[in-house]
Amino acid sequence: MLQNYLVYNMECEKPKVYLETSIPSYLTAWPSRDLIKAANQQITHEWWQLREKFELYISQIVIQEASSGNENAAFRRLDVLKNVSVLDVSEDSQNLAKELLYQNSMPKKAVIDALYIAISVINGIDYLLTWNCTHIANAFMRKKIEHVCINFGYEPTIICTPNELMEVYNEE
Repeated sequence: MLQNYLVYNMECEKPKVYLETSIPSYLTAWPSRDLIKAANQQITHEWWQLREKFELYISQIVIQEASSGNENAAFRRLDVLKNVSVLDVSEDSQNLAKELLYQNSMPKKAVIDALYIAISVINGIDYLLTWNCTHIANAFMRKKIEHVCINFGYEPTIICTPNELMEVYNEE
């Protein structure tokens, strides 16, 4: 009976995905001449076609970052985010972000990145989607980040890039 419930539950619930600002940025940017950036933009567009398979979330921080810069570019970024649920930057999120920085799982200058992770973790988000491989989707830091989250009693969010998340859902 429990096994049937788990199968049913897995089929009904969409995985929760927190979109870090690099996702709408890559999605709406003019095509890059840089081959790696152009490939990441294409992958982001392909992943975006699968977005209905997920519950998407952002925070006010993402909205603030997406609003900055060129007015036309900001409009395009905000337009793709208009139907995405917005999570609060709670006190618990702020405290976990501080611990991520204090425990040296991330560089001290990566305050916003630590908040992205903490907001995702505190809200039980399944995946944090990002192209920030310097401070967020970084294999070296990932273990340290997970360690801090677990030590504070939280299930870590899976941090990944769109191509990593897309491969799983393209196989279905």
